[in-house]
Amino acid sequence: MKTLGIFRHAKSDWNDARLRDFDRPLNARGRKGAAIMGLHIRDHAQNWSRILASPAVRVTQTLDLASEAAGAAPSITWDRRIYLASSATLIDVLREQDGDPASIMMVGHNPGLEDLIFDLVPDDGNSPLRDIVEEKLPTAAFAVLQLDIDSWDKVDMGCAKLVHLQRPRDLDPDLGPNANF
Repeated sequence: MKTLGIFRHAKSDWNDARLRDFDRPLNARGRKGAAIMGLHIRDHAQNWSRILASPAVRVTQTLDLASEAAGAAPSITWDRRIYLASSATLIDVLREQDGDPASIMMVGHNPGLEDLIFDLVPDDGNSPLRDIVEEKLPTAAFAVLQLDIDSWDKVDMGCAKLVHLQRPRDLDPDLGPNANF
């Protein structure tokens, strides 16, 4: 059994049209969401063996703020392939992990992360959390999947169960989709 954490970057700022997508920072709501989710991830009590993350500015800021709030200094492997990756690419990244870590947290972007959940967790009517993700995996959401595999190179469609899902708005209603910052 392997554990996969999925952490979508927090809400980004779209105010500067001159910035490349890769360089967009977090907005005020995103900064608050990243911090509150950092506390939640810490309190979830999972010791992540490896953290893989997109190097996009909004992801690096999300991890910086989450780590600071949690009082942690995790080691992060930055992988450019995660930036705006498809589910297939994310699965390839997971399959390539050496050293066979017990748990991996992947931090990145939609639609890839959302599609990764859809590909790994069967749509068999037995996952109310998957049903929530089908509505949307919002910014700064955190999900935990248990994969029925012995090694990461065995990651395949339908091998997982979604066991935890937390959205920022569930922790602070001011972080919901209608929040004004």
